[in-house]
Parts: sequence; C-alpha cells; structure tokens
Amino acid sequence: MRKAIIGKKIGMTQIFDESGKAIPVSVVLAGPCFVVQKKTAEKDGYNALQVGFEDVRDKLVNK
Repeated sequence: MRKAIIGKKIGMTQIFDESGKAIPVSVVLAGPCFVVQKKTAEKDGYNALQVGFEDVRDKLVNK
C-alpha cells in the first residue's frame, strides 16, 4: 500500500540541520480529500479509488 500526501504546493522555505546547513523544503497545503470515483474489478478490471483535493468550478470539470 502506498502512502502519500495530496495537496497543493504553496511555497518554499528552508530548515536547518544540526550542523547549521540549510535544507530547502516545500510547503504543502494538505486538506481533506474527497472520493470522486470508485473503480471496481467487475466494471474497470481493477479496484481503485479516485480522490480529489480541491473544489473546482463545474465549468472546469470534464464530463
């Protein structure tokens, strides 16, 4: 099973390790994810969930 964070990159920053070396890191806005579609082995040939992160206007969604 894969583990991941779904979100939107909102910027970059840096953190420092014990020796004082700067390490670049991404800042990710992680929020609630919504199940958009359920794929089944009977219908699609495999089992999967399609998840969405952010609300979008209906005009931007492919039918």
